[in-house]
Amino acid sequence: MVDRSDPEPTDASIRRALGRAATGRALDAGEAGALIAARGPMLDELLRIASDIRDAGLRDAGRPGVVTYSKKVFIPLTRLCRDRCHYCTFATVPHRLPAAYLERDEVLAIAREGAAQGCKEALFTLGDRPEERWPAARRWLDERGYDSTLDYLRACAVAVLEETGLLPHLNPGVLTWSELQRLKPVAPSMGMMLETTATRLWSEPGGPHFGSPDKEPAVRLRVLDDAGRVGVPFTTGILIGIGEDRAERVDAIFAIRRAMREYGHLQEVIVQNFRAKPDTAMRGMPDAELHDLAATVAVARVLLGPKARIQAPPNLIAGEYDLLLRAGIDDWGGVSPITPDHVNPERPWPHLDELAARTASAGFTLRERLTVYPEYVRAGEPWLDPRLLPHVTALADPATGLAVEAARPVGRPWQEPEEVYGGRTDLHVTIDVTGRTDDRRGDFDSVYGDWAEVAGKVAPEARAGVPLGGGADADLRAGLRLAADDPAVLLTPAHEAKALALFGADGPALDELCRLADDARRDAVGDDVTYVVNRNINFTNVCYVGCRFCAFAQRESDADAFRLSLSQVADRAEEAWTAGATEVCLQGGIDPKMPVTGYADIVRAIKARVPDMHVHAFSPMEIVTAAAKAGVPVREWLLRLREAGLDTIPGTAAEILDDDVRWVLTKGKLPAAAWVDVVSTAHELGIRSSSTMMYGHVDHPGQWLAHFRVLAGVQDRTGGFTEFVALPFVHTNAPIYLAGIARPGPTWRENRAVHAMARLLLHGRIDNIQCSWVKLGDAGTVEMLRGGCNDLGGTLMEETISRMAGSGNGSARTEEQLRAIATAAGRPFRKRTTAYGHARA
Repeated sequence: MVDRSDPEPTDASIRRALGRAATGRALDAGEAGALIAARGPMLDELLRIASDIRDAGLRDAGRPGVVTYSKKVFIPLTRLCRDRCHYCTFATVPHRLPAAYLERDEVLAIAREGAAQGCKEALFTLGDRPEERWPAARRWLDERGYDSTLDYLRACAVAVLEETGLLPHLNPGVLTWSELQRLKPVAPSMGMMLETTATRLWSEPGGPHFGSPDKEPAVRLRVLDDAGRVGVPFTTGILIGIGEDRAERVDAIFAIRRAMREYGHLQEVIVQNFRAKPDTAMRGMPDAELHDLAATVAVARVLLGPKARIQAPPNLIAGEYDLLLRAGIDDWGGVSPITPDHVNPERPWPHLDELAARTASAGFTLRERLTVYPEYVRAGEPWLDPRLLPHVTALADPATGLAVEAARPVGRPWQEPEEVYGGRTDLHVTIDVTGRTDDRRGDFDSVYGDWAEVAGKVAPEARAGVPLGGGADADLRAGLRLAADDPAVLLTPAHEAKALALFGADGPALDELCRLADDARRDAVGDDVTYVVNRNINFTNVCYVGCRFCAFAQRESDADAFRLSLSQVADRAEEAWTAGATEVCLQGGIDPKMPVTGYADIVRAIKARVPDMHVHAFSPMEIVTAAAKAGVPVREWLLRLREAGLDTIPGTAAEILDDDVRWVLTKGKLPAAAWVDVVSTAHELGIRSSSTMMYGHVDHPGQWLAHFRVLAGVQDRTGGFTEFVALPFVHTNAPIYLAGIARPGPTWRENRAVHAMARLLLHGRIDNIQCSWVKLGDAGTVEMLRGGCNDLGGTLMEETISRMAGSGNGSARTEEQLRAIATAAGRPFRKRTTAYGHARA
């Protein structure tokens, strides 16, 4: 590893930064780095500033002068790890352990002892994915029927909840979005130290993280973001003194601040000092100096602000309690009266009486908290899964969210609550009469994250007010020639400039593009305009995911929220069948109180009432969330739905299959790769799907083209898409538009270009291109039929999602009205089935 000098800031630069911090002005990275170097009277001033910020935050939180801790047991589920961190004594090798993992009974024995002593947290610490490095770990899991360490961790967490009542806090290392979804129902909180953003400490030989795949900073930053997207109260922090310089240390704090502001999920930030351990590669490296630790804590407090909860482990500070309290901490972390700190076993935790006395001598009161911080306890959903709420509320003071210190954990069933049906169940009718109650949900200012952070992620060419279009004339002409001769080749990277030029076509060139698309449509499917007689059924709009484009989702307490019972869903399906429908399309919000069996129960209820009704149901987001909640792979979950009677799935929740725009647009929806996995798996199981793209918000033509490439790739592998549906963004009540970030939907030119390009780019792969009368209106739909489209979608009978967003085109069309649209376009019409066969008369 290359040694980096860290030039000392001048006293003048430190004083200037102190002056800015004292007056509440924002610090840049250079100023924050200068403050870390403060010593003597300047350090005292920095600590005073940080203390004032902390004290203001505690007053605002309703607990002035309170410093917290969590009473816990430490459960080292496995000490095997695939990483090779050069300072770690926790991770070891199989022959030094009696077994690769603790047995379930060993886990419960530790937890029961903790419960008997009044502990409330079960801290699960373990190495990253040891089965990928150690055959002994793989064998141990196989012998007990677990697919992975995370599967075993999940099972142990449930056992601890049900048999002891302790609240699991999970530290399994790097997790994917899907893995976080699977673990959220079994743990009120999780954590992973960021440690550092200095890539060189991971990539260069001799660095502390060299040879450790899970310590790549970009990977760990992605985990912080994914935890926010999933809504997990999350602990992170930095480790100082491992070879980083001040600028790198500050960069890590800024990275944590960005995630904290965008998602609001970082419940605590640990600033931990390196302490050298014998028998490690870094045993000769000096310990991080305590005044350096204090300065870093203070800078973290200044940068992260009064709402942040900042912790320093009390067993690593050599008795300097007062120094760290002056630096701005407000939490001592987890302290155990029973188990050692298995990560730092040479440094025992202080006794709680001593910790309370040292805290009191500095003018503070020590109070016990739970593993999940008070703000998240009081908020409840969406931060806490309903199956965890009884365990948490049994130990929490409802007024403060802190622990009831006298409470003793008791095992409780880990089960779903009773689902309560009702609410505004007539919304599908009244949305066209009285409309929605408010133009936005009640938690608009908090549920979507910090809007300024969101706006900063939008690509410059996709921002509101920036016109899309253009392209060199030569590329446009060449693109039109390709569109006439071999349109699908426009998807290839070699012709990207031509494809982008066609997306920007206008005037006569756009007219020519639409004519060519219509020629391709005629060659692919003939002149018939098809439609299906169907009914949309939105069985609930309760959802806490926080998609920033969605005006449909409601909190349980919102005036427009509703849940339909199984009989109500079946009633609507029967009404649809009587009216001539052959299909019901079902989608709902991601309702945390939806039972694990709820989706299959809906399908069964419909099939029991109307056996021949085609059930087209559940977006990939609903499927992946339900599978995670059930703790089973997506494939198994889809098999269960197929056995219940599911016929096809809608390819919605795609929006734009580019994570850079998805994370701006949706906050917590499934990543693009997960969407592809769900639809591909469905296709492999014989469950076909539609495909979609929602455009005209914070996106640009380069992302549209990439989206079509993803769809083409799936179709080449599976052949499972029945159609493509272009979905213009409806902006009126969309939160991201109300926040001033998104464009007001696509222009008319963009609508024509996108529908025409869908026909051309997917030529030979997906024959049916559908246009949405709900979003385009009748006149707009006629125009799309003249520019490459062949399908009108369905009669719908009810439509709530677009209407809640502000669409003004109604929520139903009769067959006669759909036929009139086809006639206006000068084309014959044909009623179809979901899979584009001929429908019953």
